[in-house]
Amino acid sequence: MRTRLTILLLLLICGCAVGPDYQRPGYPVPSTYRGEGPGIPTQPAEASFGDLKWFEVFKDDKLQELIRLALRENYDVQIAAQRVLAAREQVTIQRSFLFPTINANAQTETIRTSSRGFNPFAVTLKDRMAGVVYGDLSWELDFFGRIRRATEAARAEFFASEENRKFVIQTLVTDLARAYIELRALDQQLEISHRTVKTREESHNLVQARFNYGWDSITPVLMTENLLYGAQAVVPDLKGAIEQQENLISMLLGRNPGPITRGKSLLQQDLTVTIPPGLTSALLERRPDIRFAEQNLVAANARIGEAKALLFPNIRITGVAGWESAALKHLFTGPASFWDIVAPGLTQPIFNAGRLRAGVRVAEAQKQEALLAYKKSIQQAFQEVSDALVGVRMLKEVRIASGKQVKALTQQTDLAYKRYFGGMTPYLEVLDSDRQLFESELKLTQDRANELLAVIALYRALGGGWQNGNEPAGSQNQNTSGMNKDAVK
Repeated sequence: MRTRLTILLLLLICGCAVGPDYQRPGYPVPSTYRGEGPGIPTQPAEASFGDLKWFEVFKDDKLQELIRLALRENYDVQIAAQRVLAAREQVTIQRSFLFPTINANAQTETIRTSSRGFNPFAVTLKDRMAGVVYGDLSWELDFFGRIRRATEAARAEFFASEENRKFVIQTLVTDLARAYIELRALDQQLEISHRTVKTREESHNLVQARFNYGWDSITPVLMTENLLYGAQAVVPDLKGAIEQQENLISMLLGRNPGPITRGKSLLQQDLTVTIPPGLTSALLERRPDIRFAEQNLVAANARIGEAKALLFPNIRITGVAGWESAALKHLFTGPASFWDIVAPGLTQPIFNAGRLRAGVRVAEAQKQEALLAYKKSIQQAFQEVSDALVGVRMLKEVRIASGKQVKALTQQTDLAYKRYFGGMTPYLEVLDSDRQLFESELKLTQDRANELLAVIALYRALGGGWQNGNEPAGSQNQNTSGMNKDAVK
């Protein structure tokens, strides 16, 4: 027996895990981001705009309060957290198969002696209590690494669930910031509309007075009413959009629809790219969706070894020990004890109609699928960064041009009113200038919002938004497995 146990221990120590070990696949990472240009710092730097924590980017106190509330109450974040907990326990479950399974069993029975054999109506001569107490042991020796590969896959899936949780947080933070900026843009457009309605009401009164005194025809009065009604029609449309936007933000907060507190106005929002995008190679380590895809690839790679191990013999040790006695009072005495350890049993698959080898091919195909998904996520990340960089630069130019247009139209409208009331020009010139000014002011507000939204898109594309207040900004550059390995060892 000692010789057998020694051999078994040597087998366990020298046993190997079949299947490929994971190696990060290569990918042609560009040296620079396409889209960098004037207005965005381009000098090489280890730090990146995506390294900043969300409260370092979004400086509106009310927006920060909303984000903190959403991180506590949002249902998607809570669901993602529960999935992390479930995945962590799956690691414990898979790892438990590396150790022996021991069960305790107990059973008692009454033995009746009859005077007439099995006749149930016979007189019972004697009742005797018999019992057995024993424990059984079962241990699968992981000589070919099936359990170790399954544990490796479960650990990678746990890491993937953690990266998915970070991705959910990143999406929530940036989506809430976008919704808040869009809400403030609608608020400003509503303010412009109210101001325009008031101005046109005053103009209508003046034109009506000129008509009443016989100084002008009815045509300017009708034109002024047309302008007034057009501005008034915009107001309820904006109010409805504002209420719907508040409902969207309430949903992100995990609350029922309701009003949203405001902070800084749209013009006071300070969102600028103060540091360069950073090294392109760091993007693979910073974005949680890329790391999520990589951990899925790690798990798929380990599943190949798990499937291949099923082709090899299954080695198992079983044993039993306990006490058995026909009389309970003698149950735990020396003569009643028994034990038995069965030498390692070996089960070798011989014929299963190709099921096991098909399982290996399935695992290999799933790994290729995960590999392609990983490479696609990297490609998509660089596209999003490039698009966001172009958006930040171009939308700034659009906003500057729109501002100049509003300034010019303001002067043109003032001059048109003066010329009309001075009797030097028809009211058609006033009508056209006022209409263009109102439309350009609304467009300028949207252009300002789009510029801010482009900065948010760049921040998200660079992998920012999931970092919490207690985590150093550069810690996301560590390998995901290294960050979480201690939690599941």
